[in-house]
Amino acid sequence: MAFNRMDSATYLASLLARSFSRALQERAQKLGFSPGQFPVLLELWAEDGLTQKQLLDRLDIEQATMANTLARMERDGLVVRRKHPNDRRSQQIYLTERAREMEAAAKEAALAAEQSLLAGFRRFEKELMLEYMRMALANATRGNDPS
Repeated sequence: MAFNRMDSATYLASLLARSFSRALQERAQKLGFSPGQFPVLLELWAEDGLTQKQLLDRLDIEQATMANTLARMERDGLVVRRKHPNDRRSQQIYLTERAREMEAAAKEAALAAEQSLLAGFRRFEKELMLEYMRMALANATRGNDPS
């Protein structure tokens, strides 16, 4: 059986993720963050003071990637690390005032990037696409093997 990448959901999802990242890049750069930092910012806007381990668990990325992302965010003045009051081995990650102040604009930038990718979709088409994506992600989380 021949593999046609344009009929592959995983290939198309990868292209879509890269396209979203590019669409967000220009908008994010003006605000002072990168697309790779956006998921971390979202988690900290929802609950400031998480540990690196909590961020890893919530975002499901590699430890080294998270460490590098947090180091860049600290360098860029978006987060600060503080010793955890109950666990001397870990640190809590807190947003700086600068990062807190950019929340609304950053979320608007992400929405604008998404809208540019989904231009021309009718509401029900977007809702169906999102539902199918959630279903696929749930399957991935469960580790379903179709074979």
